[in-house]
Amino acid sequence: MQDFSDYLSPINVYELNEDNEYTDGQFAKHIAIYEKEMPDLTQIDLIILGIGEMRGCGLQNEESHAANEIRKKLYALHCWHDEITIADIGNIKKGALLFDSYAAMQTILSELINSGKTVIILGGSHDITIAQYNAYKSLNRIIEATCIDALIDLRGDSMLKSDSFLLEMLTSEPNWIKHYNHIGFQSYFVHPRLLETLDKLRFDCYRVGLVKEDIEEMEPVIRNSHFVSFDISAIKNSSAPANKISPNGFNGEEACTLAQYAGLSSNLSSFGIYGYQPEHDVNQLTALQIAQMIWYFIDGKYRSKQEADINERNSFNQYHTFFAEVDTVFLQSKRSNRWWMQMPDKKFIACSHKDYKKASMDEMPERWLRAQERG
Repeated sequence: MQDFSDYLSPINVYELNEDNEYTDGQFAKHIAIYEKEMPDLTQIDLIILGIGEMRGCGLQNEESHAANEIRKKLYALHCWHDEITIADIGNIKKGALLFDSYAAMQTILSELINSGKTVIILGGSHDITIAQYNAYKSLNRIIEATCIDALIDLRGDSMLKSDSFLLEMLTSEPNWIKHYNHIGFQSYFVHPRLLETLDKLRFDCYRVGLVKEDIEEMEPVIRNSHFVSFDISAIKNSSAPANKISPNGFNGEEACTLAQYAGLSSNLSSFGIYGYQPEHDVNQLTALQIAQMIWYFIDGKYRSKQEADINERNSFNQYHTFFAEVDTVFLQSKRSNRWWMQMPDKKFIACSHKDYKKASMDEMPERWLRAQERG
């Protein structure tokens, strides 16, 4: 694997915990940390990568220490799953230009993804998502992408990358995004015509209120995704005080549930949490919220390892159904109770129990229809 040391700054673990030694049960004792030498990543499942680049949201002369503030809280949490091997390879050095930081992120991330690693990205403004996407683009991989955000960052009239990066991600040619999901948008921040445009492109957008009513319906959405980008603006201010965008949004438990769904996905190889500015935090509660989201992501990763391969049919309950003259098959995992449905091309996509119930009543599940329309 490529040597990344030229791109990265190591971590001073002492600075993260000046007062006490970490105990054996805490994450700091279970993570291979880049302090003086880069750890051997060969047998590592999950890699933590920090970035402090904030120029995309207009903070020209600042480099955020968000990743280290999150580490302070994460390292102190207790590890429950020794079976998941974790490394922390430090923070990407700020480039001379914003696009230099993007390039460094793309270089490191593409190498790690190509090596079969799952990467958690901490810190930076939400436009770092474009570098996250470019890592897959450089590997010529057709992907499904999900953003969790109170806003939909398609503002072509803005000079800030953090307001407009989705334009580049969704419209650049050649484009490698097969499907895009947006979870948690808040209607009063979004022009109705924007949603109409995204719907015509067969992209799926889920309003925050709809998600909160039945958050389990987001599990198959995220399970089909190859990367998730989470802006803390999606979490309401009382659960994440550093979010200055809105008093409304997901509560802390719901944010952790979405992070766990991301960890559960066997397709997903990168999970970015962006937009955290420590100077706006109160009692480091947002840092702790993000650390707990990572804990749940790791828990999901552990659970995903227990899931059977889709081809191991003895591990699934199989249901033949007919709806609208369509003959298809639903699979239910005996281990996790999760569901999959077969498309006309005989491939299985993630779905929910609700989709099966609709099909069994001779109703066409919307998820099936949308997937079929996209081809």
